[in-house]
Amino acid sequence: MLPWAVLHLWLRSRRQPEYLQHIAERFAHYPQLTDERPLIWIHAVSVGETRAAETLITALKQRYPKHRILLTHMTPTGRATTSKTLDDCERRYLPYDTPRAVRRFLQHYRPQLGLIMETELWPNLIRAGARQQVPLLLVNARLSERSARGYARFGALTRTALHELVGIIAQTEADAQRLKALGAQAVEVCGNLKFDLQAPPALNVLAQHWRTSVGDCPVVLCASTREGEEALILEAWHKAHPNALLVIVPRHPQRFDEVENLTAKEVLSCQRRSESLPTPDTQVWLGDSMGEMAAYYAFADVALIGGSLLDFGSQNLIEACAMGTPVLLGPSTFNFAEAATNALACGAAISVDNAEDFVVKAMALLNDEARRAAMGHAGKAFAQEHRGATERTMQLIQTVLK
Repeated sequence: MLPWAVLHLWLRSRRQPEYLQHIAERFAHYPQLTDERPLIWIHAVSVGETRAAETLITALKQRYPKHRILLTHMTPTGRATTSKTLDDCERRYLPYDTPRAVRRFLQHYRPQLGLIMETELWPNLIRAGARQQVPLLLVNARLSERSARGYARFGALTRTALHELVGIIAQTEADAQRLKALGAQAVEVCGNLKFDLQAPPALNVLAQHWRTSVGDCPVVLCASTREGEEALILEAWHKAHPNALLVIVPRHPQRFDEVENLTAKEVLSCQRRSESLPTPDTQVWLGDSMGEMAAYYAFADVALIGGSLLDFGSQNLIEACAMGTPVLLGPSTFNFAEAATNALACGAAISVDNAEDFVVKAMALLNDEARRAAMGHAGKAFAQEHRGATERTMQLIQTVLK
């Protein structure tokens, strides 16, 4: 598979040149270590997992101040994710899952503990950890029915990998049951770490700055949109001619130019976050920035969660609820199934069938201030009610480290 992996890097680099950086790390060649402090290693494949890991990193720093933190990724966007919490973490790529590479990785860093975020089951890595007596925990684990069916196709391999983990900390009881059906044994349910994330105050200040620039113009946000969704949204928006600012923040930065071109096809004027502030006359504002999603939510009157209009399983709706932003959810929510169900049930979110339905319901909410306020309060209460996963997870981590 290695020739395919190299070809994959090259193909991805045509749209995102960062994939050609630090290639040696993907084969476990790293700079010589100069810090001999004990190390805790966290693997967060991309942006969402990295954000979820922040609360855990903060807690680890407080309880293990003599340890350093290594944070590994698989995508350039995950590696580029920044915050004050992550500033003093060492950032590297996890090597490809070949026996020699993962063995060299573990021998180089010698972690006292490995925390694998969500669902990254690499059999050779897990086997090497067991053989080198590096305890590996699957943390904030989630497993949709679709993913479970995929893992079940390789039942023996999956079962062996799950057995060799020292523990699994699942987000929900449904996730735990699916993992157990695949052969997992030591599974605990601790909730979703993403409920514990707090937006930096500076992002609220930034949102107020943006709000001043648009005056009384209502704002509709499409957050973390995926391939194919923007075209549907822009077409429906153009047909409806709503009197509001449409903000689109694509999930992947390599698609910023593509989405800007789509707005031109719909004869909609577009400004980019990196170039100018929106004005009351701006039709579409393209959020081409990283690490500011909380500010976009605070700026918006209503927000559609990307990845839910088409069959991507939805992106994270928890952050929008925590910011008190009324949420619109498309039909595909399998990545956040329980959170979506609970948000809809408590009134923090409403469902939409397609892009046209999204525009209709967004406009109805903009004309109903009382309902928007009620949804915002429900979202904050929903997020508050489900906090505490970090502390529960830390208790299990402490047990392993002892």
